[in-house]
Amino acid sequence: MMSKTTKKKVNSGRWLYRATLSILLFCSSLQAANPGEEGAESVAKYGIKIPDPAPSRGDDEGGGPYEQLRIENVMLVDGLGSPPRGPVDINIVDDKIVSIRASRGSSSAGSNAVSDGIRRIDGAGMTAMPGFIDAHSHIGTPGQGLAGPVTPPEYVFKLWLAHGITTVREVGSGMGLAWTVDHARRSEEGKIVAPRIIPYSMFPGRQIVGDKAARKWVRAVKKKGAQGVKLRGGTREALVAVYDEAKKLGIGTASHHDQNGVYHVNALDSARAGLDSMEHWYGLPEALFTDRTIQHYPPEYNYADEQWRFAEAGRLWLQAAEPGSQHWQKVMAEMLALDFTLVPTFTIYEANRDVIRARDAEWHASYTLPALQKFFMPDPRLHGSYHFDWTTADEVAWGNNFKRWMQFVNEYKNGGGRVAAGSDAGFIFKLFGFAYIRELELLQEAGFHPLEVIQAATLNGAELIGMEEQIGSITPGKQADIVLVKGNPVANFKLLYGTGHMKLDRESGVLGRVGGVSYTIKSGIVYNAKALLADVADMVAQAKLDEKN
Repeated sequence: MMSKTTKKKVNSGRWLYRATLSILLFCSSLQAANPGEEGAESVAKYGIKIPDPAPSRGDDEGGGPYEQLRIENVMLVDGLGSPPRGPVDINIVDDKIVSIRASRGSSSAGSNAVSDGIRRIDGAGMTAMPGFIDAHSHIGTPGQGLAGPVTPPEYVFKLWLAHGITTVREVGSGMGLAWTVDHARRSEEGKIVAPRIIPYSMFPGRQIVGDKAARKWVRAVKKKGAQGVKLRGGTREALVAVYDEAKKLGIGTASHHDQNGVYHVNALDSARAGLDSMEHWYGLPEALFTDRTIQHYPPEYNYADEQWRFAEAGRLWLQAAEPGSQHWQKVMAEMLALDFTLVPTFTIYEANRDVIRARDAEWHASYTLPALQKFFMPDPRLHGSYHFDWTTADEVAWGNNFKRWMQFVNEYKNGGGRVAAGSDAGFIFKLFGFAYIRELELLQEAGFHPLEVIQAATLNGAELIGMEEQIGSITPGKQADIVLVKGNPVANFKLLYGTGHMKLDRESGVLGRVGGVSYTIKSGIVYNAKALLADVADMVAQAKLDEKN
């Protein structure tokens, strides 16, 4: 009979080729011949089709920017940490906020039409917040092509906008930098239904090992339109060169410190070298080690087998310094002094502490494409699809992991550190848009006040991408990126889910749904969020019908 260890190993030798292929496709680092296009070039070898570009915005998809747009009688949460206030009228000219004034009981209440040259939105009963910024996102991933068609960008964009996300930091450009930059340009011009896209290019770390080659690569992707660089690992020499060159060129840097290289460069090392943001939490526990230098891996461990990888990652925080200890405080203080940003993406790892919750979320039935659902299910070929034999012990370990991780993030925020909200959706049962709202809930679980959560989702993200003068708060002079939702999300973030919030009316005894974003305004263009969700539901229904036929 197999031992538990042997069974959990899941015959990694037999899976090694397939698992390694999956990781290589995800990391997009098979070639470095054409900077920024490594992912697109490599997946083409395996017959994976990059999806067609998003279609042009239809005449009935969003209106504006308008010469004048006025949101009347609305409660305001401005993203600056201020408490809700109102009702107010928000006045917008073209795509800029020009004034915010106390409402005077406008006679247009109940109307959402154009009159006197002004497009009015009746915000009575609604809350206005700044457009959300997803600081860690992917427009799908080529690895999905191993399970079926890669998710089309139109589907992803509409799910994002339907949940109030007006800006995304695309950390990887897995479809190719040129493909992503083109979508960013078309979005900026208002030609497609999409959030603002900040394209990062994935650094092919293990292919570029020296200072000069690393700097040359950064300059090349900057010239092609990259606004940042995403790293997973590499030699210390190359990583330091990337951080330095990116800083000189004025583009951002983000890093997922994977276990293959974290011994040489952990999160604190990178922060010292000039990294802007740490993605997830990898590299941070290693910076907090006091009685070891390397994670205590089981002898049979195989990083290429993702159940091993993620199961042992869930046991890592308990190997680090105790909360409140001298070393814990020392590492935090240095990161704070370096103006370092944490993008925790709690949501993407939630399945590890409760796989049934993530797998069976109610929105999958209507809004998850069948090919994406297949990509989520256990399969050793696919990145993130690793719950082959996930145990109660694994979930308990990850529950403990979350407690320590959340404590560090909350204390970092309390110390004045920047924490930005990101979802990393499209993996591990997490659906675009819905996963981002769950991230807001998890930040609250970590100890953030709801107003601090909204600040993480708006102003902090804007600061991270260097756009705090343009977006991130509802302030005169800034672009009109605004989310309108019925009810008070400060009291309940569940109101932001596209499926709404289930609520019993105790007086009538009627059980119904409330909430769901009503309007998402991006650069002055007004989108009906519920209509966008209906479009997504139609795409999913058609895909299911096509599968049957």
